[in-house]
Amino acid sequence: MLLKMYKLILKLKIFYLIFFLLIPIKAYSDNLEIKKDMVVMGSNEAAVKIKIFSSLTCPHCANFHKKVVTKIKKKYVDSGKVQLIFMDFPLDMAALNASILLHCTDKKKQIQFLNIIYKNQEVWTKGSNIDDINNNLKKIVKDLGISSSQFDKCLTNETISDKILNFRIEANQKYSIESTPTIIINEKKLEGSANFENIEKKIEKLI
Repeated sequence: MLLKMYKLILKLKIFYLIFFLLIPIKAYSDNLEIKKDMVVMGSNEAAVKIKIFSSLTCPHCANFHKKVVTKIKKKYVDSGKVQLIFMDFPLDMAALNASILLHCTDKKKQIQFLNIIYKNQEVWTKGSNIDDINNNLKKIVKDLGISSSQFDKCLTNETISDKILNFRIEANQKYSIESTPTIIINEKKLEGSANFENIEKKIEKLI
């Protein structure tokens, strides 16, 4: 497990070198490959598109998902006015593993995955090392139909992990993300508190 972590850290450093020195920044919303991998709630025809950059181990992200996303969904997503796009921005190894599992999950169950992960965040993130946390995570996602063997296979999927790290670097370049959750509304970073009232004001100006 330590070897795997070192490899991921090395990859992250290599990605930074490539993206900052060699590859021009592309529009995050224009990359078709990225669009295909996005976890989305709401209509593609919505006038307002909100990207939520989160780390699945971040308590503030869990609070935002449970309290703010629920209100946005009820008032704006269900009526077709807003589309929510959940973006991976893992801040640690445990969050990266959870994000990898999210993208191994059937697309129809991905929102349910996020609901369960955030609801039980305090349970599965407890552990003295990454192996303990992975064992906790394995129990949580079992209810989503992810077997032990599927779990182990998923965490060794370098294609998915590379994409997540790749997207994270590109997002950081484009939006200068300093903390999670970071909210982007129609390609503009939300200023001020990430509470429902503040987001509601921005939405109302755009619909």
